[in-house]
Amino acid sequence: MAQVSTAAPSREDFASMIEESFGAGQLQEGSVVKGTVVGIEKDVAVIDVGLKTEGRVALREFAGPGRSAEIKIGDTVEVYLERVENALGEAVLSRDKARREESWGKLEKAFQNNEKVHGVIFNQVKGGFTVDLDGAVAFLPRSQVDIRPIRDVSPLMNNQQPFQILKMDRRRGNIVVSRRTVLEESRAEQRQELVQNLEEGQVIDGAVKNITDYGAFVDLGGIDGLLHVTDIAWRRVNHPSEVLNIGQQVKVKIIKINHETHRISLGMKQLLEDPWQGIEAKYPVGARLKGRVTNITDYGAFVELEPGIEGLIHVSEMSWTKKNAHPGKIVSTSQEVEVQVLEVDPVKRRISLGLKQTMRNPWEVFLEKYPPGSTVEGEVKNKTEFGLFLGLDGEVDGMVHLSDLDWKRPGEQVIEEYKKGDKVKAQVLDVDVEKERISLGIKQLSGGAPAAEPAAGGELKKGAVVTCEVTEVKEGGIDVKIVGTDQTSFIKRSELARDRSEQRPDRFAVGEKVDARVIQVDRRTHKVTVSIKALEVAEEKEAIAQYGSSDSGATLGDILGTALKRKGEEGDKEEEKDEAQEDDKDEAKE
Repeated sequence: MAQVSTAAPSREDFASMIEESFGAGQLQEGSVVKGTVVGIEKDVAVIDVGLKTEGRVALREFAGPGRSAEIKIGDTVEVYLERVENALGEAVLSRDKARREESWGKLEKAFQNNEKVHGVIFNQVKGGFTVDLDGAVAFLPRSQVDIRPIRDVSPLMNNQQPFQILKMDRRRGNIVVSRRTVLEESRAEQRQELVQNLEEGQVIDGAVKNITDYGAFVDLGGIDGLLHVTDIAWRRVNHPSEVLNIGQQVKVKIIKINHETHRISLGMKQLLEDPWQGIEAKYPVGARLKGRVTNITDYGAFVELEPGIEGLIHVSEMSWTKKNAHPGKIVSTSQEVEVQVLEVDPVKRRISLGLKQTMRNPWEVFLEKYPPGSTVEGEVKNKTEFGLFLGLDGEVDGMVHLSDLDWKRPGEQVIEEYKKGDKVKAQVLDVDVEKERISLGIKQLSGGAPAAEPAAGGELKKGAVVTCEVTEVKEGGIDVKIVGTDQTSFIKRSELARDRSEQRPDRFAVGEKVDARVIQVDRRTHKVTVSIKALEVAEEKEAIAQYGSSDSGATLGDILGTALKRKGEEGDKEEEKDEAQEDDKDEAKE
């Protein structure tokens, strides 16, 4: 049987026992240990952690943002052992560091598992706020506070709430958190649940939450829908604020739901009767009615015929005479105008309107007042290479071709005697209402044309130019008599003009004189064939050959004008006049 020693332990034995006791408790500096509150003195707590002496910890370290220190004698607490003994022989302890160490461990696990953490916003710093995460301090950027920017964050301060950790760096002691991410996630869950309970075509009540230039956002009870400006009313709404106010209760129809993005499109006009139903019967083509100008653009003006129904007056249908004027110079916004329905398209929901159609065609009025042969007076508006443009009664223009300025002198010389602003008298030669052209003559007021010279010896040769008088108009052409001779001829339709559109016998009248070219002479039968087309082609070729080519930069008008001046030819140049009026019409009105 072993004997038990009863000898008293030595001083060395006591020292080794104390060291063993410390070692067994693993009380090492830089670690978190448990201790007991053995006393509270003013603003500090005395903590016994099993060392030779107690340590003191400030009571504020047991408090936190938004809560006071709740500690009493006998409580077991965890503290951070910084030093076993300081110069005063006391243990140096910290509750803050203990909480921080404990919190960092929990936060790292939450960050790895993408879990939310709870904390308290307790201070505002540059660029954001500081958050207490149960001992660890995190940074909350201002952009991560809420889904929408908020001005006053005081209601959020010192309140326990969830956060999402965005970034952690334990070595640097940095933690970045977001409150916005938590709200968005929660909102997405709510939206998904709410969207599942909604259906397209459903009518629902809501409140106007926000108004923008393109529409209004309506709160449908936890989820927002967009009411686009074009779906507020059938009539034109320039801005949603014209109809809606923030906070206003509205009844809307769900037009479309995107279950992936949770976007909801709403409509108000869909709850009203569509005014375009039966539109063709309501506004037949040709009907005249009154409307209000709602909008003016570069290409025309929109006119409201009734709420929800608008038509367009295209710029080309606004005025008979002001072809290049901006619509804003003819009508003004909110002006009431009379219009005529030109076209109705119920599929595209378009109505074409005319403004000028409600007024008489000024060329028709002019023709009634000044038939061919009448004398008129006008102001020289413009001088061109083809002749003079005169401003006439009714805001219409007429053209005096170079060949109609003087009987004897070339037009290029006579036109230099006129200048803009001159008052000039002329005779009306022709009024073409369809083409909106008025042909005038000045030389016609000075007397009749010089008598035509008979052909020398009464003998005609191929290629000769002759003047013919129309004796009969037929479907296939015209019968003519060559002036100065007893010779007759028939000009078939294809030889009446160079241009196919002008090869119409009805262009000519009995008694009218025309120039033509002899294209064939039958010596045996003495039959002569003449052609107006051949003369036009020959004159053009000769002019181009002598005075320029078609691609030399000169216009055909330049070339023919010079040729006429050199040759001193006169006569019927109706085709040339028409081309001149067509090309220079817009220039004359400037």
